[in-house]
Amino acid sequence: MQLAELLAREAIRDLLTRYTYNGDRGRIDALAACFADNGVLEFPGNSGTGPTGVKAALTSGERNPTISFVRHHVTPPIIELAADGESATARSYFAVTSDNGPDHSGTYDDWLTLTKQGWRFALRRVRIDWQAETSLFRRMKSRNEEGA
Repeated sequence: MQLAELLAREAIRDLLTRYTYNGDRGRIDALAACFADNGVLEFPGNSGTGPTGVKAALTSGERNPTISFVRHHVTPPIIELAADGESATARSYFAVTSDNGPDHSGTYDDWLTLTKQGWRFALRRVRIDWQAETSLFRRMKSRNEEGA
């Protein structure tokens, strides 16, 4: 593995970590900054394009007001770098805990692009495999309910 590839992989891992850390702490502006200008966040029931659209998508909707603690636990990603060195894909599993215990779990499918600001999401697709009845988020369709 060449040094440039190692550096790209580490920068991508840093991006994935910043997204999670900022989201869990409610720092939506910092989370939204993880997206390219035309980057898309897709999650069950909503999506947003660009940092402004991502912020709008994440601040709309219903949340359970009795839950004040949320943490995403993400597995190490599988990262595939493109030959051009300016795009990549990543895939990881996640599990979320809240005040009520296990909340939901699923996968992140990521398409990444190298911008002047560093690596950013071109597309992050969130898929839910399971969700507790007491979930922090409004009821989202799981893969099983979608027929996936």
